[in-house]
Amino acid sequence: MKKVAVVFNGGTISMKVDPRIKAAVPTLNGDEIMGMVTGVEKYAQIESCTFSSLPGPHMTPQIMLELSNYIKELLSREDICGVVVTHGTDTLEETAYFLDLIIKDEKPVIVTGSMRNSSELGYDGPANLSASICTAISEEAKNKGVLVCLNDELHCASEVTKSHTMHLNTFQSPDFGPIGIIDSNNVIFYRDALKKQHIKTETIEPRVELIKATAGMDGKLIDFCVKEQCKGLVIEGMGRGNIPPKMAEAVERAIQKGVVVVLVSRCFKGRVMDSYGYPGGGKLLRNMGVIFGDDLPGQKARIKLILALGKTNKIEEIRSIFEKDLY
Repeated sequence: MKKVAVVFNGGTISMKVDPRIKAAVPTLNGDEIMGMVTGVEKYAQIESCTFSSLPGPHMTPQIMLELSNYIKELLSREDICGVVVTHGTDTLEETAYFLDLIIKDEKPVIVTGSMRNSSELGYDGPANLSASICTAISEEAKNKGVLVCLNDELHCASEVTKSHTMHLNTFQSPDFGPIGIIDSNNVIFYRDALKKQHIKTETIEPRVELIKATAGMDGKLIDFCVKEQCKGLVIEGMGRGNIPPKMAEAVERAIQKGVVVVLVSRCFKGRVMDSYGYPGGGKLLRNMGVIFGDDLPGQKARIKLILALGKTNKIEEIRSIFEKDLY
């Protein structure tokens, strides 16, 4: 029987309501959670590993790096066929994408969590864990990159995002849909991963900020980030990738001072392109040296830039990491 390592890393899946404060807090340990995943012993041997009990908003890029190294050690073992990681859903997509970019291994890595805590009716943690374990033992899950598994759906870490504050099917891949499903404990894949990318680095550059463009916005937030010595900046532009003119002036000042600027769209779907030539338009931004982030949302573009700057400070190498499939 195959052995799966289940790495407990906090999130709502490990929480229950504290009656004193009437709010959910980290409470359950890994063994207590696994005790609710009934019948899993018929499918796989489970090795429970505790990494943290962090809520999603407490996650940081440095902890993501430590988690990735922890997972790599488990994957290197011959007796482990795959790894399942629990995570708070607020930042799950960011950590999953970080792991997807930095881990290169044929063995499945599945990130899961729950939308309801263990005090709520319909607690979905055990079901999500069992589906993730079934995925981890599947031969078809090999070489798919990091997958996100909730609500009996499988999504590529590079494509998925949290779309609703409370729905059980909150994790969606807006442009392409799920890569597969779990049906009666069997994993069914409908397609392969569309994009696979690996950034080989042992270090990261966490001084990367994210700013969202809005109507009439000026450049003071960008200037502040530069003053605070940020190394990278992700701009969530409007539409196809355009920003207000005053904001564009600040972007140019940032680039002149050596800050790497990546542009994505604040739209839910689609990618950025240099379609418009007016002040603040994508064409002028690209001409001044802005890197285009394809269809990534801002939070994932930031994760990618954190890793890219950890690998190199050469602007053309960073541009290639982001734009190799764009032009």
